[in-house]
Amino acid sequence: MQKLNPNDPETMSADIVSENIMHLKAIFPEAFVEGKVDFDVLKQLLGGAVDEREEKYGLNWHGKRKARQLALTPSTGTLRPCPEDSVAWDTTRNLMIEGDNLEVLKLLQKSYAGKIKVIYIDPPYNTGKDYVYPDDFHDNIRNYLRITGQLSGDGVSLTSNTETSGRFHTDWLNMMYPRLMLARDLLSDDGVIFVSIDDSEAANLKHLLVEVFGEDNYIDTLAVEMSTTSGPKTVNAQQGTIVKNVEFVHVFRRSAEFDKRRHTPLLDGIDSYDTHYSLWLREDGTLGTLAEMMLTDEHVAADISRYGFLERDRFSINNLNKLLAVSEATQKFIEANLANIARMDRPPVAATGASTPVGRWEPFEADHRTYYLTTLENGILQALMPLSLNYRLSDDYKPRFGRTVIRGDLWKGFHQDMGNVAKEGDVGYANGKKPVRLIKQLIKWANIKDDELILDFFAGSGTTGQAVMELNADDNAARRFILVQLPEPLDPKNGEQKPAAEFCDQIGKPRFISELTKERLRRAGKKVQNGAPLFTGDIGFRVFKLDTSNLAPWDTAATDVEQSLLAAVSNVKEERTEADITSELLLKLGLDLCVSTDHREIAAKTVQSIGAGALLVCLAPQIDRSEVESLALGIVEWHKDLEPAGESSMVFLDSAFADDVSKTNMTAILGQHGLLKVRSL
Repeated sequence: MQKLNPNDPETMSADIVSENIMHLKAIFPEAFVEGKVDFDVLKQLLGGAVDEREEKYGLNWHGKRKARQLALTPSTGTLRPCPEDSVAWDTTRNLMIEGDNLEVLKLLQKSYAGKIKVIYIDPPYNTGKDYVYPDDFHDNIRNYLRITGQLSGDGVSLTSNTETSGRFHTDWLNMMYPRLMLARDLLSDDGVIFVSIDDSEAANLKHLLVEVFGEDNYIDTLAVEMSTTSGPKTVNAQQGTIVKNVEFVHVFRRSAEFDKRRHTPLLDGIDSYDTHYSLWLREDGTLGTLAEMMLTDEHVAADISRYGFLERDRFSINNLNKLLAVSEATQKFIEANLANIARMDRPPVAATGASTPVGRWEPFEADHRTYYLTTLENGILQALMPLSLNYRLSDDYKPRFGRTVIRGDLWKGFHQDMGNVAKEGDVGYANGKKPVRLIKQLIKWANIKDDELILDFFAGSGTTGQAVMELNADDNAARRFILVQLPEPLDPKNGEQKPAAEFCDQIGKPRFISELTKERLRRAGKKVQNGAPLFTGDIGFRVFKLDTSNLAPWDTAATDVEQSLLAAVSNVKEERTEADITSELLLKLGLDLCVSTDHREIAAKTVQSIGAGALLVCLAPQIDRSEVESLALGIVEWHKDLEPAGESSMVFLDSAFADDVSKTNMTAILGQHGLLKVRSL
């Protein structure tokens, strides 16, 4: 039975450096000599792909190497469960994690590497008012606890990263770089990351994302219309100033696998009618004109005459937009005949070589659409596109059924959402909030399915969580979210933070932004439930908090050696609970934090089964020599009933065993029945 110590690889977060070396060794085994990389050999194997120029293209800044190393340093922390702050703890599969996102991203690696489908983040924009978290290379967990007041009781006020600091861009880049490196490892091969930003750091951020994700994986930069030239901006605009109306969203994929996933087009409504749709496909497969058919409808014909659009007993399609503006009968006629109204179009590539009759139009399915094809007298293939393919429910602020165009990288109209964004979520926090619709539509475009994960590690007030809940209610799906938010102190003396601090006082919670996140999620879940009473999906979330490991390190500075030796008999800290220990085991063994849990009494000891037998845990404080056999055989019997898919791990408290003989016997009995991975804490 192996005893796990605080510095064992199994008790730490993923060692990314070791994993990188392992992958490199698998590809280039000849580049390794006595376990070390021979860079001369590696250069030969890579040939002309090696860039040995002294001056290289790229973004460089002071502290870059240290920031990269920070991402590669394993975390010694853990995540402690907080059922009292959670909603539907036993059934939910959503997570809200309170803590420094750098450490949390490290801790999530073993359980979630390659499993996140969408990452959306809205990091500090570095406008001179934003707070940039000061990472500590030597002991970032202790640094986090100190800043948030969990060591002394008084939090350290985070200072603004002002342009006069001398390290304005440097500090921001050093904060973002390691977090993006870790985020990339969490994305699945077909995953995508969206990063909101304004012009303050848009250029630097794109360079940073190119370095982390690769230039080939850049998809686009969305320009999102977040305001109009109105109010105070009008004065500046009248003086010739170019005012800012847009913010940006950089979009990068994890790899080319993302392109194999079908994406959902987003649709913007169009007020005018496209008069290219001037043809009418008759039931017998022949063609007429829309203008002629409109005159056969008595209500439409009456309006054409009433409003003066009838000329020589004919109606010109060029007047259709004017008629639609005044004639409800015409609007109803168009909407009732979408499948018959059509325009000429190029045949789809899939139709090449198709055989169709001359003079008759027949349906042809391609590109998830229904076209109509015919062969002309000269043998050329011709296609029709019905208006029904272009008349859909828009994704506008106020969705409407009508003519649409597929949205490109200009996302207009979000200034309408911004007028209401302060009220979204029903929490007193307006600083930097993004509209729920924006995040819902990013996720919709990425086409995320049931049980797939969305991560936001700059969660703020929890907009992403609300967006996922609402989207699930919209299409009865089961997407999951993981939110991470620093418990950043709110200062009631700060004018911008005062409403949020007072809101925390009103709900009886500490003055932290993370408390706003949790409260918003609670309220969002209730709102979704009330708005869609038939929806039975997940509106809960499990809360975890970042803390030091449950395993106590050996105190090399201790003056009372005898007391230290007694304490070292058990690695587990006294104030930690069984739930704390179990959660840390999930992280260290790479299991989902929302995995199913069961328990059984065996030989008067409580044994937990986690993940249908992937992990078995017995944290009984005492196991006598006489109890070992009955406990071991009971565990073996339950393990057989569970039939886990892969190898199982079994964990005990090391101090529970009366002596080494008891430990040896337990290990032997379990091993004889296939439970070979037995550990103690």
